Amino acid sequence: MSYERSPVSPQEIINSIDSAVKKEFDQNNRILSLDEYVALLADQPERQTRGSAKYLADMMDHFGRILNKSPEAAEGGATYRFKLFDQPVDGLAPKVAGQEAVQNHIYRALKTFSRQQINNKLILLHGPNGSAKSSIAHALMGGMERYSRTTEGAVYTFNWVFPVERYTKGGIGMNAYAGTQPAALQSYAKLPDEEVAARIPCDLRDHPLLIIPEEHRRAFLENLIGKSRTDELWETLPNYLTKGDLCHRCREIFDAVLEANGGDFRKVMMHIQVERFYFARRYRRGLVTIEPQMHVDAQYHQLTYNRSVSALPASLQSLNLFALTGDLVDGNRGMIEYSDLLKRPIDTFKYLLGACETGSVNIGSAIAHLDTVMLGSTNEIQLDAFKEFPDFTSFKARIELIRVPYLLSVSGEKEIYASQLQQFSGEKHIAPHIAWTVALWAVLTRLKKPNSISYPPSISTIVSNLSPLDKARLYDTGELPTLSSEDRKLLKATIRKLREEYVNIPYYEGRMGASAREIKSIVYDAAQNAEFPCLSPLSVLREIEEFVKHVTEYEFLKQEIKDGYHDANEFINVVRTEYLNRIDREVREAMGLYNSVQWEDFLRRYVQQVSFLLKREKIKNPITGKLEDPDLTLIEEFENIVEAPSDSADREMFRQNVISQIGAWSLDHPGETVVYGKVYGDFWKKLEKHYFESQKGMLTTMHDALLVYGTDNDNTISAEGRKLVRQTLEHMKSQMGYCEKCAKEVITFLMRQRY
Repeated sequence: MSYERSPVSPQEIINSIDSAVKKEFDQNNRILSLDEYVALLADQPERQTRGSAKYLADMMDHFGRILNKSPEAAEGGATYRFKLFDQPVDGLAPKVAGQEAVQNHIYRALKTFSRQQINNKLILLHGPNGSAKSSIAHALMGGMERYSRTTEGAVYTFNWVFPVERYTKGGIGMNAYAGTQPAALQSYAKLPDEEVAARIPCDLRDHPLLIIPEEHRRAFLENLIGKSRTDELWETLPNYLTKGDLCHRCREIFDAVLEANGGDFRKVMMHIQVERFYFARRYRRGLVTIEPQMHVDAQYHQLTYNRSVSALPASLQSLNLFALTGDLVDGNRGMIEYSDLLKRPIDTFKYLLGACETGSVNIGSAIAHLDTVMLGSTNEIQLDAFKEFPDFTSFKARIELIRVPYLLSVSGEKEIYASQLQQFSGEKHIAPHIAWTVALWAVLTRLKKPNSISYPPSISTIVSNLSPLDKARLYDTGELPTLSSEDRKLLKATIRKLREEYVNIPYYEGRMGASAREIKSIVYDAAQNAEFPCLSPLSVLREIEEFVKHVTEYEFLKQEIKDGYHDANEFINVVRTEYLNRIDREVREAMGLYNSVQWEDFLRRYVQQVSFLLKREKIKNPITGKLEDPDLTLIEEFENIVEAPSDSADREMFRQNVISQIGAWSLDHPGETVVYGKVYGDFWKKLEKHYFESQKGMLTTMHDALLVYGTDNDNTISAEGRKLVRQTLEHMKSQMGYCEKCAKEVITFLMRQRY
């Protein structure tokens, strides 16, 4: 096979890349002199003087947030969902599903640090294994990486630059200018590389403002942006900028250069090269993950003797210049994640007490002033053991505990798996409802039975009778079980109390149950099962049946079954039944038997007719325009279908409840269009059942035809059967995401189980 050669030469391609990179470099102000940076600081004082906590909070705001309209939020839980957590982490991991309460808690903690002008606590995410603690930390880090590449998120540090000998007399950049150098040169910051004898970066990536001596810093800002603006700004600056100092090596260099130039600060500034840097977890630039290893988190050693060191002036070569290295150093100005913090011996992180309290740590004979958001993670078992440690009280004052439980919302849990299913598409076709199937089973394993004694007598029995599935629906969509109108009101008012019942006990709801990691393993195994042509809910349920046999390996499988709760085996049947309900509706819809528009209209007309009947008013005929009595035939037909009470007094009360229900819904949803099928979910189910019972014959005809469709006996299919099969399969393939194999599998499973 021959290919056309590109009309553009390799040299032209390289030149175009060179131009683009150079343009981006210049536009992003990658290298500045200190004078240029001061001009930038004057233009953007608030943006350029942010501490790490405010930077993170601003980063979360930068990506936006939306009002969280989930049932949990409506009941007084989380307020916002930050869009940062909807973006893939490092382009690999999926978004963080749910956990809005955690997001808001982190945001509030960052705001508190900013107000207090010091990151005086370590944020410790705690929860069961696999509850997204690391994903949350990595989402924050990924956001910082992206934000630091924007104009709003630009961050700067500085280097020391010493020019070659021809720029100086008797030393490299330490004395007065030689007569051969350009007269207008005010800084060595932008000298070409061949003109630079030595460049020494700041180990801690310190803020350029720290070049200004502490005692002159406020006056410097007052002269730069005015006293009133400085007074306002100074109250928000982190202690790191108002009271901090240069790192040990930079202080040594600063003092030596200042002394060599007779106290001329302008000469010191000439050696400062301000450099924009970008946060990068991969390269440990301001973002560091510390694993639970045994070594210390920072080191102090003498600067290696290399070309840069040998090219330094004699007055600097006589100094014992030391380099700071390690995790704390690499993570300065950004964020450090202490993964599984409490797996380390406690003595290895006692330094955090002082680091959080003072913002500095001792490293060898040096003191490093840090501006870092410290975030750790741990599981509940480790945290429980830590709370028994004698010094826990001291640590507690310096730790912001944020609980990260398993999700209790099926919709939220479903999001975890939905985005990852495509990785199997190269091996097998992926049938609909897999993510929902595993999400429902996982959530059911995490729920705890409500304790009736925690509720008033009027609601205790109702709450006690809630099944795990009832509770899962309440948490997910607010859907109420079949109850009287009064009981529904009582239960609806109790949902928040249900959510909070186990919040303040060690074994809270969401601590035990199947983790997302275990669910993913189940899905992987199902994808390898050659018995099933597609990756489908049926193959997943088969794997769950195998999984629950390993009782000794998983704590949640050992829990005592209590009135249906914690029964992982039975939950498989619950999920299977719910799956049957779904595919039953889908198959009928594909056959053209599911007419939701007709049922919605029937419901709407019934409610309207009953309303006028109770008010003893006539209703206007939309066609003739005449006033007529309510349609008793329609009312009675509907009430017979939904099995309304036969006693006249009870039926009157039934009708009153119908009108009360729509009234209550309207009060709770002002301005929204009424969807009667949602308001009267119980009636809708009975309408479905009534209509479907009358259509069993068509289902049987279609199924019988399907059994021989495409086989040697295909010619025995009736014309009606062939039409139904083709219509059903085509609709399921084109509208619902099935392939022919899994569509046949679903229909066969449905008919075997229900018909």
